[in-house]
Amino acid sequence: MKVLVGMSGGIDSSVAAYLLKEAGYDVEGITMIIWKKDSPYPAPATSNSCYCPDKTDDLERIDHVCSILGIKHHTVDCSDIFQSSVLEAFRSGYLDGITPNPCIQCNSIVKFGAMVDHARTVTSFDYFATGHYARIAERDGRYELLKAVDARKDQSYFLSRLSQKQLSSTLFPLGEYTKDEIRRIDEAMGFHDAGMPESQDFYGGDYSDLLDVEDREGEIVMDTGTVLGHHNGYWHYTIGQRKGLGVAYTEPLYVIDIDPALNRVIVGTEQSTHIKSVKTADSVFISDDDFTEGKVYQVKIRSTSPGAEAYVRRTDSGFEVDFLSYVKGAAPGQSAVVYDGERVIASGYITERK
Repeated sequence: MKVLVGMSGGIDSSVAAYLLKEAGYDVEGITMIIWKKDSPYPAPATSNSCYCPDKTDDLERIDHVCSILGIKHHTVDCSDIFQSSVLEAFRSGYLDGITPNPCIQCNSIVKFGAMVDHARTVTSFDYFATGHYARIAERDGRYELLKAVDARKDQSYFLSRLSQKQLSSTLFPLGEYTKDEIRRIDEAMGFHDAGMPESQDFYGGDYSDLLDVEDREGEIVMDTGTVLGHHNGYWHYTIGQRKGLGVAYTEPLYVIDIDPALNRVIVGTEQSTHIKSVKTADSVFISDDDFTEGKVYQVKIRSTSPGAEAYVRRTDSGFEVDFLSYVKGAAPGQSAVVYDGERVIASGYITERK
């Protein structure tokens, strides 16, 4: 069996390739190029990001790893679809006052979609693999996405929009390992120097740099209607933000809403961030086609969320979540991901909260 491994130059994807070769697979590596030479979007302030014009260091590290493993390496250009499906969606989302998650979008459309399709034009393979921390299992003819063994590194939230077709031909060799174990393997193989930094972020700089809009003064308003101060554009803020608001109050304040039409940022105390339910749209179902009435699920509304207990029911456009206790920080545009224990059940974009 031949496996094509998505390689970024980091520890996780390098060890993924090693583990698969050790398991007896015929392994090749592939890297997607997402920087478009004539892109209207600016380069990041730092190079340690996925979206970056200069990948020389990454490619040199990949060549080093592939040389040690004795495997071939390919590159494919995915810059057009990355710009149209990720960057443009990110820009329009922020300007609409929502908080998009580019990594979820990129995984489902680009990394496990366009890159795999493009790769089949340069080589043949049976499976595609990455260094994500997650697991896949088959049950009753359906492929399930499961949390990783290492709860601290679990990335199932970011993979929650993968289709049955994508899951059926994907391998996650790191899912049964801890990060510490992977680091030890990496050092023993000489892939990277000890203490290699963590994997890259989406963009190495201020996200607002990608929006290409001139600063415009607006009001920072308390949820009671009192004007507390001014800002240089609502797009510099995200719902749930606490630091850097530039206004003083008797209690810590959080961004609780954004009004793009009025260029207004609405803030409130921590109690104002508490919500009991969210609605989603554009939802996908992985492990099950529906929710069991009266069953308590766990729902994550951010990647770093531990998950909160809730009842969930399907709607015409997605699903609605009723939390058993208050949660905070739910932001339109982010994904609500429903779990039943270690299984990912469904994922949808938050459209309403109350």
